[in-house]
This record gives sequence, structure tokens and C-alpha cells, in this order.
Amino acid sequence: MNNTLLRKFNRIRSEEGSALVEMGIASSMLMAVLLGIFELSLALYGFHFASDAAREATRFAMVRGSNCALYVNNAYCSPTDAQTTGADSGDIQAYVHNLGYPYSSHMTTTTNWYTASSTTPTTWSTTACSGTGCNKPGNEVQVKVTYAYPLNIPFLPAYSINITSTSALVIAQ
Repeated sequence: MNNTLLRKFNRIRSEEGSALVEMGIASSMLMAVLLGIFELSLALYGFHFASDAAREATRFAMVRGSNCALYVNNAYCSPTDAQTTGADSGDIQAYVHNLGYPYSSHMTTTTNWYTASSTTPTTWSTTACSGTGCNKPGNEVQVKVTYAYPLNIPFLPAYSINITSTSALVIAQ
């Protein structure tokens, strides 16, 4: 066999430059995994704010029941429309939007009031109270906060995760 031909054949079989190709493939996989971890960490960050917003909104509604106007002015009890019947769903939604959390303006709230049954220990009705007088002391207020988090992980289609948190307390005043 010709000496030059043998050198060309050995050069083709050699592994020079293969580390560069392997490094490129491995680093792209590593970067995709790291960016996925960052996105999921931000989703957990969003869940933290959604759950905290639900707790804060429930506390807000708990102290602004139908008897609230007996103790303080109407602007405190119902900040958006100064009703004498206390906070309603609109007041609670506005409160969540004004919390100043990241994405709080994109959060939606669902508020339900439940009446207590006469049994001991207290159980709550399975149907939400409707009409006026639902936010009276002794009833339960339940606030559900939902946020659609836009998840963008490399090499996967973009979609959103619905982050939801619910909090419930008994109305104090």
C-alpha cells in the first residue's frame, strides 16, 4: 500500500476533533436542562405569589364582612364602591390586582361564601351562598386565585400551566 494513502486512511480513522463535536452536543443538552430548571423555578416562584395572594385576599375579606361598617367607615369596608354591606368579589379582585406582586394584574380570583350548618363540629354547606348577606360574621369566605404561567422550555412547545391556590377563613366582622 502506498505510504501517502496509508497516512490519509489513518487520518480519517483518528479521533482528532471528536471532543469538540461531543462538547457541542453535551453543552446544548446541559443548557436545555438548566433553562428548564430556571423556568420551573420561576413557576414555583409564581405559585408562591399565587398562594400568598389567596391568603392575603382571604384575610382582606375576613375583616370586611357585613358588620364592618359598624366599626369603621364604608371606604375601608368596600374600597372600590364604598358599599355598607362590606367587601364583595369586585373588592377582593381589585385588592389582589393591587398587591404589587409580579404578575398580580394577570391573576383572577373566585370568591365564594359558605354558610355554617347547625351541626357540631361546624361543617360548611357544599353550595355557595348567593345574594346579599352572605358575608356576615360566622360564615366562611373562600378565595381561589388562578394564574396562567407561560412555560417556555427549550425544544418543547410553549404552553401555560394554570397555577391555583385556595384559602378559606371564617368572617370575623
